[in-house]
Amino acid sequence: MILGLFVALAAFVADQLSKFYVFQFVMENGSPYKVFDCFNIVSAFNKGVSFSMFDNGGNAGRVILIVFALAVVAFLLHWMKTEVSRFVQVSLGFIVGGALGNVADRLRMGAVYDFLDFHYGAYHWPAFNLADTFICVGACLIILHAMFNRNKISLKEINK
Repeated sequence: MILGLFVALAAFVADQLSKFYVFQFVMENGSPYKVFDCFNIVSAFNKGVSFSMFDNGGNAGRVILIVFALAVVAFLLHWMKTEVSRFVQVSLGFIVGGALGNVADRLRMGAVYDFLDFHYGAYHWPAFNLADTFICVGACLIILHAMFNRNKISLKEINK
């Protein structure tokens, strides 16, 4: 579990530092800032969840999203504690760190700060941040682990 907690802390710190430095960069250079033909740095505040869904809940919506995220984190920490696979523990750490990074934004700013903007011409993928990336990577790693290990018996099943 210690490794998973270390990964969660590293993901949280990387997310918060990236948001701090990118925000400073955008304040000096403006938004959007073109990096490549298909990638900009922007300054966006998301009050909802993925792709700004449920962003009209006001302060009550923000509190609900924070409580829900913290409940999910508690569940994931329990899973991490009982998980025998270090690979899954690390994957859970990515998700926990990312989730806590976005919770910190909601507590501090009332919204999640997003800044990565990928696009093709006029078609833009919704802006996101490192926390979102950590959450997605962690979830994908857990799915891959489950796919490649579905026929193996876990130690938890043997100990029953």
